[in-house]
Amino acid sequence: MQYGYIRVSATDQNLDRQLIALKNAGVETKRIFVDKLSGKDFNRPNYKRLIKRLKRGDLLYIVSIDRLGRNYTEIQEQWRMLIHDKQVDICVLDMPLLDTRRGKDLMGTFLGDIVLQVLSFVAENERSNIRRRQAEGIAAAKARGVRLGRPPKPLPKSFFLAVERWKKGELSGKQAAEACSMPVSSFYYRAKKQEKEKPL
Repeated sequence: MQYGYIRVSATDQNLDRQLIALKNAGVETKRIFVDKLSGKDFNRPNYKRLIKRLKRGDLLYIVSIDRLGRNYTEIQEQWRMLIHDKQVDICVLDMPLLDTRRGKDLMGTFLGDIVLQVLSFVAENERSNIRRRQAEGIAAAKARGVRLGRPPKPLPKSFFLAVERWKKGELSGKQAAEACSMPVSSFYYRAKKQEKEKPL
């Protein structure tokens, strides 16, 4: 039986390219399993369903090794589990050397292992680069004064009066927060922020 596995990192990413490639390889749509999750680990619901479904002699198609995952060690472990424990063949469409149906002799296995290790390394390295680029982008945006995250909620009309009464000791912090329908921590944070932003 032929199966296919597709992974995209986010729900808004397009999976058409992978879907077309798997269909062109002869995989029926009902036997294609899709996860819209990060490749950092293998804790993915449809991947787990696929593993349960696979039987000895089945053939699993994936478009590229980084669609299987982006963790070097776990890719190696999953590969060995699939081909040795479950005795499933794997075909990586964009890397013909990673087709376990071919080269079942010692030399073929050796070459396949080398290619798998290199591509697994590249997949994890790319994940590290993505995280580094994200961190650099966030740092650059902060340096330019760009506010990240969702904008703060507008302050209720009762906020400024509640702050004044709280400062005078007429209300406790909890009472002032309740008067504004705010969590106590938010009230304190916004009150301190407003104090800092007051013109001199």
